Amino acid sequence: MSSNLEIGDIVARPSHGNDILFKIIGINEDRVCLRGLDVRLYAEAPKSDVEKKSPSEISKMRQEFIKKNSECMRRIFERRVEDKSRVFFRGEKAATTAMRSQEPEHYELPGTVLHLDGDKDYLDLCKATYSQLNIPAYGFFVEEDKQPEEVINYLKKYTPDILVLTGHDGLLNNTKNFREISNYRKSNYFVEAVRKAREYEPGRDDLIIFAGACQSYYEALIEAGANYASSPQRVLIHAFDPVFVVEKLAYSSIYDTLVVRDVIHNTITGLEGIGGIETRGCLRMGFPKSPY
Repeated sequence: MSSNLEIGDIVARPSHGNDILFKIIGINEDRVCLRGLDVRLYAEAPKSDVEKKSPSEISKMRQEFIKKNSECMRRIFERRVEDKSRVFFRGEKAATTAMRSQEPEHYELPGTVLHLDGDKDYLDLCKATYSQLNIPAYGFFVEEDKQPEEVINYLKKYTPDILVLTGHDGLLNNTKNFREISNYRKSNYFVEAVRKAREYEPGRDDLIIFAGACQSYYEALIEAGANYASSPQRVLIHAFDPVFVVEKLAYSSIYDTLVVRDVIHNTITGLEGIGGIETRGCLRMGFPKSPY
């Protein structure tokens, strides 16, 4: 056990093998409230089950996450190079090798994103990643319980192609019934926000929705109208998983209906953490490109 615990300390839980880093966000007598550092998880623990970590320990524990994130980014940029030529020359079967080797004077309009996140730190990281990936995105810190009442106003103002509703979630301690929404910390808010968004725009290809966080009630989110959601196996998901799902959707042609497995392949967590339904891409190609 760590002594003199303070809000903001980075800790791990020995009872869980110190496998996840948390930031302390609240202290109440003999218990602490925790927020995952790299995973979208809220948790509570007794003070006796948290261990404060040194900067060197934190750096060492985060290396695997950083490595996986870098690998996802590398795969994304490699795939885009391949997709660009294939999409532009779609239907031009007679195009010669010489023609294909020339850079066409076209431009791309990827899907636009509206991201409402219940965690400001994660939102800032996601916004930076959207920028790295050249995805036009609007991101706002909206606490999970406020998302149902605010989502429509944001949709009307920003008219996105893709909506992301996330933050933190988690199963209550000792939960056995995964089909009861009251056993989840935040899933009811995500489900209601999805329903409100889907009432506003019923078409699942006209407004693509990703919703959920760690251990969220996956089936309820899909039934409410989400295209993609977490978490099929009630596992933890990484902070950037929503971004990597969105990237594949934003940069896939409107001609393509995407195979779910191909979309999830972009993520860090994989099929245990993210699932969804077949959905059409958002990317539109324009021609010619203006010189001005």
